[in-house]
Amino acid sequence: MAASDKWEIYKDKRGEYRWRRRAANGNIVGASTEGYKGRSDCKDNAERHGMDGNPRKFGKGDSWEFYKDKSGGHRWRRRATNKEIVGASSEAYSGKAACQENAKRNGFKG
Repeated sequence: MAASDKWEIYKDKRGEYRWRRRAANGNIVGASTEGYKGRSDCKDNAERHGMDGNPRKFGKGDSWEFYKDKSGGHRWRRRATNKEIVGASSEAYSGKAACQENAKRNGFKG
């Protein structure tokens, strides 16, 4: 994880909580894939992706998928043990290595 990343928890237009992670240059390098009714549920999902170092070890049994999207860009998604998608890349990457680096930033162990 990049120590200079900033985490934001905010309310979206529907009044649900979401998180996003910004690199030092301001680019979004991670974001929630859904809105949450409660701030604490949103924070739990953000921790799963590395916020505060994930002290409660959320997502230990998660699986990771790497794939090419319709435009040929490399993307990742993270699934909980119940197969629900709990995270995904916020953008496509031109190469698999760059995609995996972004996934590592969001909890992928390689």
